[in-house]
Amino acid sequence: MSDNTLIWKTATEIRDMLAKDEVSPLDLLDSLETRVSEVEPKINALPTLCFERARDAAKALMEKPKDERGTLMGIPVAIKDLEEVKGVRTTYGSPIFANHIPDHSDLVVQTLEKNGGVVYAKANTPEFGAGGNTFNEVLGTTLNPWNQKRSVAGSSGGSAAALASGTAWLAQGSDTGGSLRNPASFCSIVGLRPSPGRVARGPDGLPFSNLPVAGPMARNVTDVAMMLDAMSGEHPRDPISLASPLESFSDAVKAQRLPKRVAFSRDLGCTPVDPEVAKICEEAALRFESLGVKVEEAHPDFHDVQDIFQALRAEGFYMTKRKLLEEHRDKLKPEVVWNIEKALDYSIEDFTRVQLARGAYIQRAVDFFETYDLLLSPATCVAPYPVEQRYVAECDGHTFDNYVEWLTMAYAITLTTFPALSMPAGFTSEGLPVGLQVVSGPRGEAALLSASALLETVLGHAAAVPIDPI
Repeated sequence: MSDNTLIWKTATEIRDMLAKDEVSPLDLLDSLETRVSEVEPKINALPTLCFERARDAAKALMEKPKDERGTLMGIPVAIKDLEEVKGVRTTYGSPIFANHIPDHSDLVVQTLEKNGGVVYAKANTPEFGAGGNTFNEVLGTTLNPWNQKRSVAGSSGGSAAALASGTAWLAQGSDTGGSLRNPASFCSIVGLRPSPGRVARGPDGLPFSNLPVAGPMARNVTDVAMMLDAMSGEHPRDPISLASPLESFSDAVKAQRLPKRVAFSRDLGCTPVDPEVAKICEEAALRFESLGVKVEEAHPDFHDVQDIFQALRAEGFYMTKRKLLEEHRDKLKPEVVWNIEKALDYSIEDFTRVQLARGAYIQRAVDFFETYDLLLSPATCVAPYPVEQRYVAECDGHTFDNYVEWLTMAYAITLTTFPALSMPAGFTSEGLPVGLQVVSGPRGEAALLSASALLETVLGHAAAVPIDPI
């Protein structure tokens, strides 16, 4: 039977209840199905449901001994509609794939299911994950649970909205230009972009690309760490995948390791930021000082971020989507067409220059983290904007050149390959969520999660979700 009080528990609490046989995976699915029926018509976060498949998986899991049920032990997980789930409609937010039913699951899904995750829904995304607003012609627009006239950002907007509204305890997202971090900021939840290779992906046509990653999203840092434990590990079909660390990420959080020296930047020296957003994030970052941590104003040199990121993004779109442009141009949204064709503006000399520039960019960032343990900044340059806008066109008097430039705060970090998360920093005078971006040095997820969990306790915003009523 469904127990509606389960919705308000954390994923970690749910796992403890599963371990003690106080609740079953089937009970959890019943609770979610009831909550989805109440909330989904209002926000459209999880447009594709697969509860029958989920119950079959839950029953199979329950037949195993408890110590063989994996890290998640049967916790339901929502999967972003860019990742394939065997036998479940996967559209990528595109009319071209409106009726696509894959015959296999992505490695991300396989790993989660192997480690006790039960897939029950696909979360909405913009077409091919392109853009910072979650809408598409197939499944419609996802509305922000905090204010249904506002955007949830993108592209993991469905996942973030589900977590904030209580239709998910855990949700998978992916991130190239901030697709995990921006929706987390707009919905007041936590989203982690891990190091490339930390979570095996694909099989992928560009297996060595280190811009896109998959990662965990949850309502608090501890739950994100638990989900990352369930997502991590090597896989032979992902050549850059990393072995799981000896210490679990959950144990790293329990260790409560404080950073010694933290840097904060209002704008990373490379993008405009709304003054109210910057102030909220600065006040949140300075709360580290109450824990005895020194906070200084500093950031790496990101002066050529636009030149590097825009070229590499265009290259990726061209290599993976040019055939779709040739065969289905009329079904692609204009932003995707623009991003594919932008690659044609570059010469081999341009791509050579950009790749060399990125090498220097990463080394400058490594040098920075020899001095600082963490870098903090706003996760996005604005608070949630009107949902009818396709993207943010202007901020603090600056007009952006294209549909992704407003995401610079996030993709400036993407280029470093360093792990980063967005966590709740506070709320604007209108009651809209603002996220704080927290970045660690190379492959520093453990230190990042441990410190962020301590800051989360001081800030006290984790208890704000799920929202009720919606």
